[in-house]
Formats: sequence, structure tokens, C-alpha cells
Amino acid sequence: MTEGKKLTSEEAGQYMEDHMLFTPRMFKIINQFNPDAGKGFADFYESFFRDGALSRKVKELIFMAGGVAYMSPRCIIHVLPAIRAGATKEEVFEAASIGCLLAGFVPNGPGIPYAFEYAAKCYDLAVKIENGEEWEYLPETKFERGIY
Repeated sequence: MTEGKKLTSEEAGQYMEDHMLFTPRMFKIINQFNPDAGKGFADFYESFFRDGALSRKVKELIFMAGGVAYMSPRCIIHVLPAIRAGATKEEVFEAASIGCLLAGFVPNGPGIPYAFEYAAKCYDLAVKIENGEEWEYLPETKFERGIY
């Protein structure tokens, strides 16, 4: 991308895919109105998630496990960049299992039996992603905008 050139929403989405390994759902909307914000967010994200002392794959699995622990469907999407960074469905399930344990130990956490549904969902997503099947991690939004 050329310095000073205004990005299109498609370019911002592709930039996110290239640098984040996915495009967060909210940025599918934000990129339509402010593509530069999408690029900026992708740069910020990548500054934390790129390989360092821990690999990107491990960092994505940690984030996903936190999503299991707090029963956050918007966080378990990190199964996608984890798979794209090389995680296997077995690694996804092991990380999600740690998220289940965490759910039982955090103050006011949901508890292991409730978080297990999210661990199972992570594994299901991993299988579908690996097999190239259609997948969804969230129920349809209540607020239709018709733009994503």
C-alpha cells in the first residue's frame, strides 16, 4: 500500500487478513467507514501477536482459552488465527481445556461445566476450519445493518 493513499475497505480487510490472520467481525463494518482504522488496529494487534518468546500460534491459543474461561464467543474466534498459525485441532482442544479449568478458578467465573460448552465449540470450529467447511462462532446478530 502506498504511503498517503486512502485505503479501500477491501484493502483494509485484506491487510487485516495478512497481518492478523483474520478480520474481526466489527472491522468488517468499521473498514467500510474508516479503513485506516482497520490498518491501524491490525498493526497494533500484530505488535502483540507476532512471534517472539512465544509463537503466534501459542498466543492465539492463549487468547482463545481466555475466551473459553469467560464464555466469550467473540474471543473464541481466535481459534481461526491459531489454526492459520499452525495449531492442530488437538492443540485447540488442549488449550480450550485449560480455559475450562480457568473458568472454575477465576472470581465469579462461569465454572467448568459451563465453559466446557465453549471448549467443545472451539474444537468443533477447529475441525470445520481444517476441513474447509462452513463455520460460525456466533449466533446471528440482533442488529441487522445489511452491510456485512
